[in-house]
Amino acid sequence: MSSNWTTTLKEYAQALAIALILAFVIRSFVVQAFKIPSGSMLPTLQIGDHLLVNKFIYGIKLPFTEITLVPVSEPKSGDIIVFKFPEDESKDFIKRVIGVPGDIIRIEDKQVYRNGQALPEPYIQHSAPQITTQEFPMPRWPPHEFDPRARDNLGPLKVPEDAYFVLGDNRDESYDSRFWGYVSEETILGRAWIIYWSWAGITDIRWGRIGQTVE
Repeated sequence: MSSNWTTTLKEYAQALAIALILAFVIRSFVVQAFKIPSGSMLPTLQIGDHLLVNKFIYGIKLPFTEITLVPVSEPKSGDIIVFKFPEDESKDFIKRVIGVPGDIIRIEDKQVYRNGQALPEPYIQHSAPQITTQEFPMPRWPPHEFDPRARDNLGPLKVPEDAYFVLGDNRDESYDSRFWGYVSEETILGRAWIIYWSWAGITDIRWGRIGQTVE
C-alpha cells in the first residue's frame, strides 16, 4: 500500500471521527430530532411532523444520565416539551406545559384553571362529548388506570416541586398528566423548536409546515 493511499485513509478516518464526535456533542447537548407519532397534539402538531428539540434551553446534562451540569432556564407554562414517559422511560412523549411547580391546577367541564384563573387556550381542540360532574363523580388523582372522568374534571391539584403538569392540545384524545401524573424535571429532554420536515405520505409533503417554529 502506497504512502499516499495510507495518508488518504488516515484523513478519511480523522474526518469520520470528528464528524461522529460532533454528532454526539450536538445530539447530547444541543438538538435532537423527534417525530410526531400520534394526533395528541393536534392541531398544533400533525402526525408526520419531524421536529428539532432544543436540548440546551433547559440546561446541559451529563450524557446518558439525568444529571444537570449547567442549568440554563426552567420550563414555563405554554412550552411544548419532549420528555421521558413516566410509565416507560424508553419512550419519549411530547406535551404542553400547563402547570409549573407551585401552581394549583383544576379542570372543570373541560375548562382548565390555573391558580384560580381560567386558562386561555386558543391552541386546543375538542373532539368528544363533554363529561360533566353531574354524570360522574370527581375521581381521585392520580388514577391507577385510564379514567374518562379525569379527562374533563380534575383537581384541584398543587404541582409539586421539580415537577410539571402537562396536557395534549388535542385535549379529548391525549394521554397525559390527567391520567398518569406529573413530569419530573429531570426527565425533560428539551423544548420543541422547529419543524424541519412534514409529510402525510411519500406523495403528500406539507411544504407549508417546513421551517415553522413550534409554539
